[in-house]
Amino acid sequence: MKTGIETSIDPRAVVMPGAELDHGVVVGSHAVIGPRVRIGSGSRIGPNTVIMGITIMGTDNQVLPFSSLGGDPQDLKYRGEDTEVIIGNGNVFGECCTVHRGTTTGRGLTRIGDNNVFMACAHVAHDSTVGCGVRFESGANPGGHVDVEDGAHLGSFSSVHPFCRIGKLASLERGCIVVKDIPPFCAARGDRAELVGLNVAGLKEARYSGKSISSLQDAFDTIFRKGLLLNDALARIRSSGDATPEVEHLMEFLLSGRRGFAR
Repeated sequence: MKTGIETSIDPRAVVMPGAELDHGVVVGSHAVIGPRVRIGSGSRIGPNTVIMGITIMGTDNQVLPFSSLGGDPQDLKYRGEDTEVIIGNGNVFGECCTVHRGTTTGRGLTRIGDNNVFMACAHVAHDSTVGCGVRFESGANPGGHVDVEDGAHLGSFSSVHPFCRIGKLASLERGCIVVKDIPPFCAARGDRAELVGLNVAGLKEARYSGKSISSLQDAFDTIFRKGLLLNDALARIRSSGDATPEVEHLMEFLLSGRRGFAR
């Protein structure tokens, strides 16, 4: 175990030989850290937490009590293979959060970016990817192989079907059940989730310009409110010649999915 001068490990914690803790890591009482775990500087591992498997964490992460990171994937095909969780910097895992490793039939990796907030009882399933600046409210529960892009917001107790994608700055209301992709910059609600418009509040909070929001609104109306086939709607947007980078990302997202997208 590597420790720096400022590292603090409660004597009641279990840090197994082989674990690597950088300087400034604080480990609370009754935490359990496995032998193939690496934790970056400034991270705080709360009491009664478990971090196991091949789990690599960056700097300044906070793991609150009773969370479990790096556990076996809940996939009946998993047979104990070496798979990983990689977590970036500045994330907060609230009480009772769970993050599972990947599977060999998937990516072999569950990846989480930077500066995300996972509120109490949120779950990141096997082979999923989470971007940066994402917020999972309490009980948000995506299935395996889900991709969540930067800045997305998953409301409390929302559920996402495996292999779905949640686009950049998309927002799911509380209790949303997602069975198809949610396009970037859009807001969705209901069972099964339907689009209710742009996530204007999220766009303003992220300091997108009025021009960008207006361009996205025009594109949203063209794609979803004029009764056009998708290719015809995208052709009309491209012919206008004023598609912003955000609109280009929206169009690329719609064309690249495998499960279809919410309407």
